[in-house]
Amino acid sequence: MADKKTDKYSAGEQGLGYIYQARLALLHLMQLPEDTAVFLEKDDDLDFIDAAGGKSLASLKHKAIGDRLTDLSTDFWKSVNIWLSRYKRDGRATSNLRFFLFTTGKVSADSFLARLLPDQLIVGEVATLTELADAAIATSKSRLIGPIATAFNELSDLEKQDFLERILILDSSPRIGDIPATIRDKCMRSIRREHRDFVFERLEGWWTDAVIKQLTGARAEGIFGYEVSDKLSSFAEEYKADNLPITFRGKTPAAEIDTETDPRLFVAQLRSIGISSNRIRSAISDYYRAFEQRSAWARENLLVSGEVEEYEDRLADEWSRYKDVAFEKLKDESAEEALREAGATLYNWAEFETGKIESLRIRARVSEPFVLRGSFHILADAAPEPRVYWHPKFLDRLCDVLGAAK
Repeated sequence: MADKKTDKYSAGEQGLGYIYQARLALLHLMQLPEDTAVFLEKDDDLDFIDAAGGKSLASLKHKAIGDRLTDLSTDFWKSVNIWLSRYKRDGRATSNLRFFLFTTGKVSADSFLARLLPDQLIVGEVATLTELADAAIATSKSRLIGPIATAFNELSDLEKQDFLERILILDSSPRIGDIPATIRDKCMRSIRREHRDFVFERLEGWWTDAVIKQLTGARAEGIFGYEVSDKLSSFAEEYKADNLPITFRGKTPAAEIDTETDPRLFVAQLRSIGISSNRIRSAISDYYRAFEQRSAWARENLLVSGEVEEYEDRLADEWSRYKDVAFEKLKDESAEEALREAGATLYNWAEFETGKIESLRIRARVSEPFVLRGSFHILADAAPEPRVYWHPKFLDRLCDVLGAAK
């Protein structure tokens, strides 16, 4: 296989790093106590604040596959540079800081950085971290590491040791493409396996919005672990047997809504009973949301075979019963104004009253109004003949129109 060539001007790895920052923050926050808060791009890539006020600063490095950290790796020393300034600012040994380096790379076994990995067992008399760091710095001729070494050497030996003991390197951290699976497998076990992909997509969508608000200043406080837990729990509830997820609330069609010339049958029906342009606009939005929501449920295999058909039968039956009441006093010779008024009464019932009838929900806990309203419009748009109609003589007139067309 030919080697993959990298354009020297490519910012691919850098771009991945920005996305990696948000994804890893979500993963790590889900693994910490719920009262932990995270800030992005504050004192470091990530700042984690625990309930007692302790602060953990995390530097993130999403590296090329096979990358290794050695004594003089710039990834490590750049992070040290940041941490040193925070350490000195916050009172040195009296500060409440800890430092983490998350890297997808691997620490070389012969590097003193291996002493900064988790659960390192120290046996016998070995050099201190200060001695190891000083020895590594002494071999460096790097212009980047030189000023960092100077700042490091401003600390006393005790402060150097204290500073280094606060550092933890988490190498071989999950790569950006592996994080979703890690979250699904380790943090979402209470959710049925077949729903985890869709729940994760929704969770990450919410998370991305929260991160953007924080980075743009629209949100000043940290994002807490309990917020993630609450949102995950809320999404999980929507995937239970008596519920369905609502993902099209507030969505609108991509194309501009034209209430005057829209040729669809359900729109023509509303025009026939004199419904205002604003209400027709709302109806078109409800139709769009209900149609797209049903399609999303179908794609996620959330609907039982025949469930939509049975639901539509229930709506059509209830419509038929109220239609008989609304049209009961009409005569063959009733004026057009009376016909339109009766049709408007029937439509008003469908739009505003049916939502109070629990038996007209597709499932017991699906109470989103657009699902019901939009479903009536779908029935009113059915071909070759609408299953519900509003104007008492709409079907007769439709037959005349279709007959003339033939």
